[in-house]
Amino acid sequence: MTKLTSIAIFIAGIFASAHAISAEPIEVIKAVKVTEPEKVELGKMLFFEPRLSKSGYISCNSCHNLATGGVDALPTSVGHNWQQGPINSPTVLNANYMLAQFWDGRASDLQAQAAGPIENPKEMGYSHALATQTIASMPAYRAHFAKVYGDENVTIDRLTDAISTFEKTLVTPNSPFDQYLLGKQDAISVDAKAGYQLFKSKGCVSCHNGPAVGGTMYMKMGLIKPFHTNNPAEGRIAVTGKEADKFVFKVPTLRNIELTYPYFHDGSVWTLEEAVNTMADIQLGQKLSDKENLEMVAFLVSLTGDQPQITLPILPPSNKNTPRPVPFSHDPMSTKPVSSELLK
Repeated sequence: MTKLTSIAIFIAGIFASAHAISAEPIEVIKAVKVTEPEKVELGKMLFFEPRLSKSGYISCNSCHNLATGGVDALPTSVGHNWQQGPINSPTVLNANYMLAQFWDGRASDLQAQAAGPIENPKEMGYSHALATQTIASMPAYRAHFAKVYGDENVTIDRLTDAISTFEKTLVTPNSPFDQYLLGKQDAISVDAKAGYQLFKSKGCVSCHNGPAVGGTMYMKMGLIKPFHTNNPAEGRIAVTGKEADKFVFKVPTLRNIELTYPYFHDGSVWTLEEAVNTMADIQLGQKLSDKENLEMVAFLVSLTGDQPQITLPILPPSNKNTPRPVPFSHDPMSTKPVSSELLK
């Protein structure tokens, strides 16, 4: 075989592999390329910054814990003054692949999402004004803002822009299933391969597709049979006001699904086995055998990718101008305004 023929076969193999990948309903998650490292670093600091909350205790990472798959592993999150959150916290991993943010899609992108919890009285319980004053009170933060944005001005738009830029780096490439899509046949088990075929033949891919294996559309929870829950969330109707959108939610990503329990918007199901059977029943009107359930779960587990490797940031110390936290009760000093000199 000539060298030219070998090259031709190699190129043909690449094209054949690319065609096979493009024909699949699930796409490979690609490693992120960081183009704004200083903004990402500032965003990481703010993501872990508990002083963006009234209590001085809750940060973005509290509900989207990067040590536990980007979730808090609770049915619904714990908010300010130990209030029970209204809905299960979705993972922040691969969130930039979503068509919108929150279960009801009320935020158009990650930046809009980052602004919401800060001023939600059941979540971080603060205000945008006090959050920006808190950050502006610390010289080290002002220096970071100046480096990234050209001046020291701390605004909610800049703050959420930095957080969202960091969150866009939280992708999980190189899962066994991604390796399988790229041609490594032994990257996943025989059961996982069978589970993927079931996933396609049963119709799961009609909602769970694309690089995030979900997140690209809205769907009614309880399409064939009602989904029984005590959770008060009613989905897209809260955004659109349309009766047809009652119990319609954003389809969640299935990437890293083995890590992001408990499942569904109410966090009522703790195992993948039960979640798979529930979805087959209420969404597809089908009953899976024990073997089919095992195979489907094996496929879902193969979607767990490399987790972001995070070095915890060192946050600047508070000072006399920093609004004090209120973790338990009202403290009039907590709303002490920052010196106007600091905000110039």
